Amino acid sequence: METTLFLSVIILYFLVLLGVAFFTSKNATNHSFFIGNKSSHWALVAFGMIGTSLSGVTFVSVPGTVELAKFSYFQVVLGYFIGYFVVAFVLLPLYYKLKLTSIYNYLGQRFGIFSYKTGSLFFIVSRTLGATLRLYLVINVLQIFVLDQLHISFEVTTLIILLMIVLYTFKGGVKTIVWTDTLQTFFMLLALVVCVFYIMGDLNLSFSETLGKLNDSGHLQIFNFNFFDKKYFLKQVLGGAFITIAMTGLDQEMMQKNISVKTLGGAQKNMLLFSSVMVLVNFLFLFLGGVLFMYAESKGLTVKGDDLFPTVALTHMPMLISLIFIIGLISALFPSADGAITALTSSFCIDILGVQRKKNWSENKQSNIRKVVHLSFAFLFLMMVYYFKQLDNKSIIGILLDIAGYTYGPLLGLFAFGILTKLQIHDRLSPIVCFVAPTICYFFQNYVPAYFGWSYQIGIELLLINGLLTFFGLWLIKKD
Repeated sequence: METTLFLSVIILYFLVLLGVAFFTSKNATNHSFFIGNKSSHWALVAFGMIGTSLSGVTFVSVPGTVELAKFSYFQVVLGYFIGYFVVAFVLLPLYYKLKLTSIYNYLGQRFGIFSYKTGSLFFIVSRTLGATLRLYLVINVLQIFVLDQLHISFEVTTLIILLMIVLYTFKGGVKTIVWTDTLQTFFMLLALVVCVFYIMGDLNLSFSETLGKLNDSGHLQIFNFNFFDKKYFLKQVLGGAFITIAMTGLDQEMMQKNISVKTLGGAQKNMLLFSSVMVLVNFLFLFLGGVLFMYAESKGLTVKGDDLFPTVALTHMPMLISLIFIIGLISALFPSADGAITALTSSFCIDILGVQRKKNWSENKQSNIRKVVHLSFAFLFLMMVYYFKQLDNKSIIGILLDIAGYTYGPLLGLFAFGILTKLQIHDRLSPIVCFVAPTICYFFQNYVPAYFGWSYQIGIELLLINGLLTFFGLWLIKKD
């Protein structure tokens, strides 16, 4: 009975998304698919971006880290806040000044076609890996707690979910995503708040009393002052700042929504509102992790990590709360993929295929090519999620940060070199630099400390190291 009800809620939720897509995609064109006709309201974009940035990883994984890592993740969140200001006042003015549809076109204007294609390629690889990992995490939770009991296989679940996403993003693109992400963010935050207050009520604790107990147990600890540890505060803050600059400011998916706002001022207001709310929401997710830990301890539960929140929500809470959790979970699921597939389609069409430069291609021909690319990325997502299921990884958030370090590092180096210097480079050598830098990082992270017996561990600062290596490599290939 419960699983049937859960499935009914999921279907109803999807029908609502289809309804939103139907109304927002009327008279949609390629221009509205790529940048929403530059008519998106800044406040709407800001609220919807919260759901895209949080995704299933924050919703499931962040609360599960509190038992072992305490509140140390908040160091990264403080770094995020700093990074958003760089995006708002350095990168957004540049994108609006150049009237970009794809942000990687800046690299083409600044350095040449090879840098342009390389930047776009790194985004495509990074976003594909990151989005499919997030998608896998949430689908796996739904599978274990709901769909296995209905004897629906993981493969069928993934196929149906991706078909749903294709159906409501296929025509409207960004114009639709702005509205569906807003709806999904609302339900995700609703689930967060409801679950926090229910557990505190069950434990007979107020907000201040909960903070006191977490502080007494040591779980409220935020700052880590051990220089050699991966969670050393300076690493975490700087790493968080540069992750935001790279994964928001240099990411076509995130910037595609920002530049769909009509004016630069509106886009900047969007970013400032978004950054402030994100700090509060991430703290609430950590707070949720703390109350989940106390709840599990009081009930004698041994479940840990990514399984903690779903287990408590679906097996130890009233039906209504469980339903709200399911809605929040699928609200975390869809932004993991819908915006990513749309942004990847845009980037591949504009940056790799150059559809907007084909003056002899009709609107209809461009639209047909876009649809083929859109379906191709949906199929690639399907195959990648199947692959991750075979690996059955538990530490998704750690894998995501590593992917960001390796793939966004070259983007960070390229954009930094373009903005901070006036030097020109030998453009044909740019791809070599961008592939060599992460290769050096990989060997340094995985082999050098062990070989020399160093106690220093490379963590979140991998992105910064990779970006600096790329920057230095570009300086080596500068023109005289």
